[in-house]
Amino acid sequence: MIEVYSWPTPNGHKVHIMLEECGLPYHVHPVNIGTGDQFKPDFLRISPNNKIPAIVDPEGPEGEPISLFESGAILLYLAGKTGKFLPQGTTAKYEVLQWLMFQMGGVGPMLGQTHHFRIYAPEKIGYAIDRYTNEAARLYGVMDRRLSKSKYLGGQDYSIADIAVFPWLRSWKNQGIDWADFPHLKGWFDEIAARPAVQRGVEVLSTNSSRPLTDDKARDILFGKQQYQRR
Repeated sequence: MIEVYSWPTPNGHKVHIMLEECGLPYHVHPVNIGTGDQFKPDFLRISPNNKIPAIVDPEGPEGEPISLFESGAILLYLAGKTGKFLPQGTTAKYEVLQWLMFQMGGVGPMLGQTHHFRIYAPEKIGYAIDRYTNEAARLYGVMDRRLSKSKYLGGQDYSIADIAVFPWLRSWKNQGIDWADFPHLKGWFDEIAARPAVQRGVEVLSTNSSRPLTDDKARDILFGKQQYQRR
């Protein structure tokens, strides 16, 4: 059974959805990022960047245990382990991988900054809000154009690229997005949201707070000096 160290955030949901889609047995260990669980030594041993999610698979390559951090790496590992949601053909595989990298390098970081400056930042900085809201809309536009020509982001088949992107778009309202501007992406989003495995995946840890910034202490843990301490 795969051990999953996670929290109900977009990056956590990626891995929950992938495990559900693959039908792999797993056990979830909540890592409350609002109270500082991510800085505990036991977690840092498997996730040295103090970020969720991370996994430990006792039945890794050649039957040896393996631990992994970084959600994109975990998706690739699970795709390789199961042979699912990543094409075998070279061209098709790289078509998927480029959209996975688009999520890892663009959608995640930029929408994360959009959330931060629109919602969490203690000071509302107009320039930052405009910059990241506009970048969010630009990224939505890139995906909308892609999906006007392709059934899924990585091609004609559902893949880890779709699994990676979908959780980040669930907070579209917080990103200042109007779905009417992105009809192809909205159709894709609704289709992904209707998948039973996706619905199960986003329910993982749903009884926990998905917005841990309930007080100044939680805000300091995530965005303040505790985040930047050398460990």
